Amino acid sequence: MANHKSAAKKARRDAEARLRNRSNRSTLKTAVKSFLALIAGGNKAEAAKQLPLTQGLVDKACRKGVMHKNAADRTKSRLAEKVNKLA
Repeated sequence: MANHKSAAKKARRDAEARLRNRSNRSTLKTAVKSFLALIAGGNKAEAAKQLPLTQGLVDKACRKGVMHKNAADRTKSRLAEKVNKLA
């Protein structure tokens, strides 16, 4: 428990941010999983259509501070690479 008023406020803000970050991370992971399921199904046309939307969610997670910029770039690159490898 916080001993100072400012520490109590910081604890409240951290709790709210933790919930926000968890929600953003969950949304991102769900989108990436569904995208990878499309690729596993071999549906290149649908995967190519879904790629920019998924990459947009990765960028959004990066902007929100849920993901580091380099990790976001790496993720987007790997997703694009998987689409390009489909026949």
